[in-house]
Amino acid sequence: MRPGGTGARRRTHEQPREGTRDPAEEYPGFDRLMSAIVELGPFELAPKKGYVSLRRRRQFAMIGPATKTRVEVGLNIKGLDPHARLLEQPAGSMCNYVVRLTEAGQVDDELVAWIRRAYDAAG
Repeated sequence: MRPGGTGARRRTHEQPREGTRDPAEEYPGFDRLMSAIVELGPFELAPKKGYVSLRRRRQFAMIGPATKTRVEVGLNIKGLDPHARLLEQPAGSMCNYVVRLTEAGQVDDELVAWIRRAYDAAG
């Protein structure tokens, strides 16, 4: 167990996932989404009970299943311009914005740019 830690082992994005696939991985664009995020640079995956946290010094995004056909990408970044795809979350929420994805084609340059801004801000 790490000092002051819970004993939970964290994985970097290069380490294979053990056990069954996460429900978010069943989303048809999951591999495309993760490939785009991996290109941003080093980060840590911290699997949680209902989602996966993506962290640098702090969490910059989270990915989790919302329904059987929809995945949500939460973004920890302030000050993004209003957009129909960005659902602003109430103050105090885990993420400032959520983007709902239902098909692989929604993983586009615009989404990756928002994730990059969050990634860069997480330092």
